[in-house]
Amino acid sequence: MVGILLLCLVVSLLVGCSGSAPDGDGAQASDRPNVVFVLADDMRADDFEYMPQTRQLLAEEGLAFENAFVTHSLCCPSRASILRGQYTHNHQVWTNNPPDGGFSEFRSMGHEDSTVATWLKEEGYQTALIGKYLNGYARRDEETHVPPGWDEWHGVLGGGSYYDYRLNENGQVVSYGGDEQDYQTDVLADKARDYVRRVAKSASPSPFFLYLAPGTPHGPFVPAPRHEGAYGEDGPGVGAPRPPSFYESDVSDKPEWVRDLPLLESVEETTDAGEEATEEGATGSDEESAIGTEEMIDSAYRNRLEMLLSLDEMVAGLVDELRAAGELDNTYVFFTSDNGYHFGEHRINQGKRTVYEETVRVPLAVRGPGVPAGAVEQMALNIDHAPTIAELTGASAPEFVDGRSLAPFLRGAPPEIWRSAFLIQHYSGGNAQHRSVPTYAAVRTETHKYVDYENGDRELYDLEADPYELESLHESADPTLIAGLEARLEALRACASESCREAESAP
Repeated sequence: MVGILLLCLVVSLLVGCSGSAPDGDGAQASDRPNVVFVLADDMRADDFEYMPQTRQLLAEEGLAFENAFVTHSLCCPSRASILRGQYTHNHQVWTNNPPDGGFSEFRSMGHEDSTVATWLKEEGYQTALIGKYLNGYARRDEETHVPPGWDEWHGVLGGGSYYDYRLNENGQVVSYGGDEQDYQTDVLADKARDYVRRVAKSASPSPFFLYLAPGTPHGPFVPAPRHEGAYGEDGPGVGAPRPPSFYESDVSDKPEWVRDLPLLESVEETTDAGEEATEEGATGSDEESAIGTEEMIDSAYRNRLEMLLSLDEMVAGLVDELRAAGELDNTYVFFTSDNGYHFGEHRINQGKRTVYEETVRVPLAVRGPGVPAGAVEQMALNIDHAPTIAELTGASAPEFVDGRSLAPFLRGAPPEIWRSAFLIQHYSGGNAQHRSVPTYAAVRTETHKYVDYENGDRELYDLEADPYELESLHESADPTLIAGLEARLEALRACASESCREAESAP
């Protein structure tokens, strides 16, 4: 009997020692969490209230970051920051199109060789991207390109259409039509759920990283057929928000580009070319694409909210799939957006790339193992996502990263020292679209926002006394206050890596 027991012990030890670990030096999958990162497109922070299931599952059962921001309120620069954890002046993807930005510049600078996907891949993670990658992905001669670091790839080619679009599906171009089942948000949701089912059933011990990036609610504002009219005449009749900044009457304190914008009643209806049209060669900008009446603004806003219903279903369905697969308790689920959007605030009919709160504030909520339910008041940025995911998964973030990990908040142990300021940037030169907003750099602290435009214009807001940014104090504020903000701005504009974190936290 003793001999049999010894033999069983030896066999048990041999089996335990011979089990293969994933590539890299990480632990077994059971010891390492999965990560699902859901990235909306052009979603404002206050849009989140129209996604009740996602709010319940992530913001209420998990952690809501009440002060989440982007460092550049334009799609491609923000997405580059998310993938690499850098401020725009360090990754140099300034716009959506070459020669100053877009997918081609991101790729030509070698940025694809070091992203959050490659970092996790090196640690043995299975990685997948489903949805929008970067603006300008991909031209005809590059449309089968799959970037390094991704095991599975379902990237949207081009942009701007929820029907009659194409995907690069693991190196094969697949076209989708105009039928109800082709609605892009739903197609991407189905692919995400299918991916979770497959990796959960696979024999591989590796954990997974899913980057899910639907185009919702970016224009054109086309809801799924089942949601058409949900907020229309037969619904609750929701309209665009009417804060004090909505078509503000007195813009004498604002920079020249805002002073040149017409009041609502003087705007004539024009064609809303939208960002997607300009990417295909049309002219104009969404700021200049006027929506001429309050009724038209409200109609566009309602259509956009109806689009969010399918996004809400996407997130809830994915959480259900994770639960059914037995992976929910071992998965961090992030939800955020690449930037916000204007609907009439400061006379901006529709658009982004501004410094105002409507475009730089975004939703951010996270649930996962050990994440306490509650809210965080400290400022979180898009440059924080990559280092956060790296720390949660045991991957190593490169030295070039400017952001900081949010993992301490997710573990219920907020750091004593955190950022008290951050940098916001925009570039309008070169081949950039939408030059109506001049190049600027701005510093936002917990209490103030100071903006330095390349053309010499300035803005300064006391965000505690004036949260709607109605009265710029750049000509009347204490010179000592302005000098201090200018010094912080200059330090941030010149920062890289550790010096960015030092500049953010400086007194």
